[in-house]
Amino acid sequence: MRYLHTMIRVSDLDETRHFFCDLLGMVEISRKDSERGRFTLVFLAAPEDEQRARDDRAPMIELTWNWDPEEYTGGRNFGHLAYRVDDIYALCEHLQANGVTINRPPRDGRMAFVRTPDQISIELLQKGDALPPKEPWVSMENTGTW
Repeated sequence: MRYLHTMIRVSDLDETRHFFCDLLGMVEISRKDSERGRFTLVFLAAPEDEQRARDDRAPMIELTWNWDPEEYTGGRNFGHLAYRVDDIYALCEHLQANGVTINRPPRDGRMAFVRTPDQISIELLQKGDALPPKEPWVSMENTGTW
């Protein structure tokens, strides 16, 4: 397993980018605008992690700016921790066998979400290409939120 990124939702992308980049010295690695989803994602890395972030996509902070205004309460501005895993199906099966709810099953063979006992969201991403879809994951519904 490898740590990838931590996602936080931001209400003012320019102000937050200024804080992280101009004041703390972090470096913008990539940016994606989604017209359909109405959001912007900005990935940042610490200066000493810049090359690793560019080569390996880790470790980073993901700033998520939703274009439609939203007030974040109850910690909703903190999004999730993300980890790349060798076999998403095997890990989800192991977690489920040990009483962990798979909130967003890996239906696509690529991504799943679970929560810690304190309800912190964890994103699991398959290393390399997505695995071929398989049961029981393909038919499994989402449970709760992530």
